[in-house]
Amino acid sequence: MRADLIDGSLRAAAELEYARSSGPGGQNVNKVETKVRARVDLARVDGLSEAERERVRATLASRLDADGRLFVAVDLERSRARNEAIALARLVELVVKAARVPKKRKPTRPTKASKERRLASKRSRSGTKAGRSRPSDD
Repeated sequence: MRADLIDGSLRAAAELEYARSSGPGGQNVNKVETKVRARVDLARVDGLSEAERERVRATLASRLDADGRLFVAVDLERSRARNEAIALARLVELVVKAARVPKKRKPTRPTKASKERRLASKRSRSGTKAGRSRPSDD
């Protein structure tokens, strides 16, 4: 999987929609549509194998709309162009991150020295607590 291939393909497949933003912008907010809603159909993105595509769908299921398109909305900036760039970058980042196969965890065992350190600290703590109790009447 190549991120630059996905980047170009995703940008071409993205559908952008604009709306009035609730973010910063003063009076500009009331008259200019700077909020960007970006959707991309994962089936149209080149550079993803079918396994990666399924992994992306499973990982980002909460971000998919009813048609199975990945959805992102951005209204951080005052400028439509900057919001558009952020939305597309976010889409690319989400897809690349979700398509990556997670590393398999290799179970490890504690070393002998670490076991001894743990037991020594337990003995020390036990002694501290035992010292707080009342002396017996023996």
